[in-house]
Amino acid sequence: MDDPAGLLTAFRAGEPRALARAISRCESGRGADLIRALYPLTGRALTVGLTGPPGVGKSTLSGALIAHVRAQGKTVGVISVDPSSPFSHGALLGDRIRLLEHFTDPDVFIRSMASRGHLGGLSGATADAVSLMDAFGKDVVLIETVGVGQSEIEIAEVADTTLVALQPGSGDSVQVLKAGVLEIADVFVVNKSDHPMALQLQREIRSMMEMLNYDGWVPALVSTQAVEGKGVDKLWDAIVAHDAWLRETGALHAKRRSAFAHRVRQLALGTLEGRIEDAIAQLGDDLDPYAAAEIVLAEYGVRGGVSALGNVRAHGDVRAHVKGL
Repeated sequence: MDDPAGLLTAFRAGEPRALARAISRCESGRGADLIRALYPLTGRALTVGLTGPPGVGKSTLSGALIAHVRAQGKTVGVISVDPSSPFSHGALLGDRIRLLEHFTDPDVFIRSMASRGHLGGLSGATADAVSLMDAFGKDVVLIETVGVGQSEIEIAEVADTTLVALQPGSGDSVQVLKAGVLEIADVFVVNKSDHPMALQLQREIRSMMEMLNYDGWVPALVSTQAVEGKGVDKLWDAIVAHDAWLRETGALHAKRRSAFAHRVRQLALGTLEGRIEDAIAQLGDDLDPYAAAEIVLAEYGVRGGVSALGNVRAHGDVRAHVKGL
């Protein structure tokens, strides 16, 4: 399966190892041909993103949700994006440990991915992994993010339905609501509903929701006790209701088109960023930042994008300041 053609054949035959290998190729930056070949098979899965502050019980909630979905006979793909070690760049938490009860289920495919410092709470290869699980035929793809709080907004660009999990008695919950996550939630989940302050947190969420003017879908508010599986059926009902609303109103197409644009943008910017870094490394030391930025942009035919070109011309010929270009 190291051969791309053989990998595709195994993938289309439904071999789980082929799906794992395909995701690994995408993580290493070698998955473009696979995605190109399999992309026509995507768009069928219900994709659900789960985010929230650390300690809220996202992994336990994921496990309970998987059990509920499997009880309905649906297949599930799970992507757990863990924080990365700053030294090894590998995943620290390994959420598969907390999903052991599903690990031996052949209809549940679980993949932990390291965020590698990616700011949106997601790994850069997460969108590829979602596409591959979708193309593989998974009915539901669940993406669980790092849970770093204020940079979780990107999950809304990957998932059809975004769940924001919060826990009572934590100041983090209110801070998360203030950080822009309020606007991306399709379903709010108050986990650990047996906590004495659970009702207070629900009131705070409703109060903050009243400050926004929702155009169309109004986020559902569900309380759960994931350890005991309580409320998970209502959570799934809210997910299904949101999916139905997306399809009935045509919002699903618009949402996926926006996700497509975001993905293309990220791929293009990632490639450009690498080339810009190479160009910066070749600049001389006698430039100010604005002049240097103009020089780099000029290499791509962009002129006057940062400051007046006179600043660049004042430093002489553009190419003279870029060694080896």
